[in-house]
Amino acid sequence: MPKPEILVTHNFEERHRGIFEEIIGDSAGVVFLADVSEKERADALSRADVVISWSAAKEFRPEEFRLLGGVRLVQFLTAGVNHAPLESLPRGATVASVPGAYAEPMAEHITGMILALAKRLCVCHAKLKGGEFDQSTRNRMLRGMTCGVLGFGGIGQAASKILRAFSVRIYAINTSGTTTEPVDFIGTLEALDFILEHSDIVLISLPLNLRTKGLISDRELGLMKPDGILINVARGAIVDQRALYTRLVQFPDFRAGIDAWWVEPGTSGEFRVDYPFFDLPNVLGSPHNSAVVPGVMGTAVRMAVENVMRFLKGEKVRGVVRREDYIKGWERQG
Repeated sequence: MPKPEILVTHNFEERHRGIFEEIIGDSAGVVFLADVSEKERADALSRADVVISWSAAKEFRPEEFRLLGGVRLVQFLTAGVNHAPLESLPRGATVASVPGAYAEPMAEHITGMILALAKRLCVCHAKLKGGEFDQSTRNRMLRGMTCGVLGFGGIGQAASKILRAFSVRIYAINTSGTTTEPVDFIGTLEALDFILEHSDIVLISLPLNLRTKGLISDRELGLMKPDGILINVARGAIVDQRALYTRLVQFPDFRAGIDAWWVEPGTSGEFRVDYPFFDLPNVLGSPHNSAVVPGVMGTAVRMAVENVMRFLKGEKVRGVVRREDYIKGWERQG
């Protein structure tokens, strides 16, 4: 029986390529698309049993998806797959992400944003730079706060672990409404209003899909406390941009830490906001770099390749993507 063939479409550095040999060994053949000549490209695609990809929309030409009929698993190197052309991938193929691959650095980033906003560090720095020594305005303690974690996967769990060290209560939402992690409340999206009403901090770490796009708008922000802190490290489109800007202007004690923006270079070729967020003292932004630390790509590659090996051995695959969550009417199609 011929060995399965793994097609790697992302152009990895040499140090990351070694991970494939270390984990896969001679269990499967590995072909790096960057090494394939133009003449051999179609044949490499048609022979693939597994595809490992970062951005399939950019790594494949539109007409090439039809060549992937033999693919049984598409393993992405990203935690979110809203960018992926899921409707173009073979219908019978399993699609998987790498949940938790970027959780630890993102959890530190989240904590840093929460502390900076609660302690007004950027505001105080700006006042000092302008010659104002404001020692009277009070900062906030995290102890005793409640953090509502919307999306209690790898990122949400890693952030909660740090926040619990500050004696922060954790109210969490995930798809099942159950968890073995220590929390003070766990529910599904049906509990969103309850979470928003009772949380001092709301962390958005949900995937962007049909159900979560525009999830947080005027009504939802209105349920939050006037001095609440909103942190978004997921995807910009989960939060309505106009609604958030309006909330920040109308409630100066309300604060937002934004790492994921609505229009970003990676997906749109430019960075743009439609409202002057950076004129507001109650906004702290970062350029979607919460996961960008040394070694993180190696971690993601290792998790992805280990997941591929689980698939090839017939074991349970982690991070399986439900395409019906992203494609309207998927279950009713063909």
